[in-house]
Amino acid sequence: MNKDLTQLRDLLVAAQTEESDCAREQTKAEQDVDQVRQRATRDQQRLDSGAVTSPKDLENLQREITSLAKRQGDLEDVVLEVMERRESAQERVAELTGRVSSVQQKIDDATARRDAAFEQLDGESASVTKEREVIAGTIPADLLKLYDKLREQQGGIGAARLYQRRCEGCRLELNITEVNEVKAASPDTVLRCENCRRILVRTSESGL
Repeated sequence: MNKDLTQLRDLLVAAQTEESDCAREQTKAEQDVDQVRQRATRDQQRLDSGAVTSPKDLENLQREITSLAKRQGDLEDVVLEVMERRESAQERVAELTGRVSSVQQKIDDATARRDAAFEQLDGESASVTKEREVIAGTIPADLLKLYDKLREQQGGIGAARLYQRRCEGCRLELNITEVNEVKAASPDTVLRCENCRRILVRTSESGL
């Protein structure tokens, strides 16, 4: 999504640049039209004033007025063409601005959800850590040391539930001899899985 946003922003900058170029071009074309219009107005005033009496000068003046009228028309066509290009660029800028805002909003929403999830996970982690510290305080030091050692060796799991005669650490079922040994063991005895060596946690669902 960030890649899409970068591409859209590049397109937006290009459209804004085009619109800016068209604005300058339009200003220049309009100034050209205004200069020609002013020149034609002065010539027409001279013609109407009667100050020019020479037939040759009158002919030249009329010819210039006609030429200026054509020049003005051509320049006005240029202005219209530039205005159309500028309007198209403005529409493109508006469209891309909307798309950039939409993608940015999606990114902001996703970031907010991610941050909220991280905050929740941090809170849960702190809660679990605190609970573990409380529980660890009630466990004999030698047993806790054994558990931490096994957890490091066994991918983070140092103890596994014995469920229906199966170790949920390695997923292997205890044989009859192992089951009998577990049955005979006192509740306080620390039992280990013969296969994965994890500490076995007995429950009412152990199947003994």
